[in-house]
Amino acid sequence: MHVSKNFDYKIILSRRRTISIIVSPDKGVIVKAPLRTPADAIRKFVSEKSEWIRKTLEGFNSLKKIDSSEGYYDGDRILLYGRYHRLKLHPAKEYYVKLSDDDTIEAGYAGSNDPVLIRAMLERWFRLIAQKRLTPKFRELLTKYSDYGFKPSAFSVRHMKKRWGSCSSKGKIAISYDLIRLDEVYAEYVMVHELCHLRHHNHSAEYYALLSEVYPGWKDVRKELQRYLR
Repeated sequence: MHVSKNFDYKIILSRRRTISIIVSPDKGVIVKAPLRTPADAIRKFVSEKSEWIRKTLEGFNSLKKIDSSEGYYDGDRILLYGRYHRLKLHPAKEYYVKLSDDDTIEAGYAGSNDPVLIRAMLERWFRLIAQKRLTPKFRELLTKYSDYGFKPSAFSVRHMKKRWGSCSSKGKIAISYDLIRLDEVYAEYVMVHELCHLRHHNHSAEYYALLSEVYPGWKDVRKELQRYLR
């Protein structure tokens, strides 16, 4: 790890022709450079981009991370339905997860309470409740916007860490089960976003005109959704 004035950065040398910088909220600052690039040249390049890097890193401070890659421990705060719940772990004969009335997520573990294992168990539970809760919501939206004639060929709630939703060329709509972690308004926006792709399978002016007609407040909702990381 290398140190600049306001941040640390990692250097990766490979068979490439130019130097580039990647700044991400989870991996930090990564500098990719050609093999045998002089150290002074890399430092100079980083220095020239330091103001942009600093501002980008500061912008990440307003982001909210949904999951913990390190796993979950007893007492952790977990986001679900747009609000935080306290995790309570208990030894049990078998693994289970349930939601209590007092905004507590109770999880029983048989044998190991390894944080990564608990995380995997919770992820399966999130997917299950997302399917049960978001599938009826999708049917409600189809009824609500029936005048637009949206006719998806299929709908699914599944694992999608890169995107919140998708619409295939054959009209199959899928959304990420991670949306169950957030307020319902975000799932609604993603569903409408994908429904509009049934008419315009692109992000053209015509697409956004339709989206604005169907869901006038989409810009504000999208801006808020972009603050969440997975």
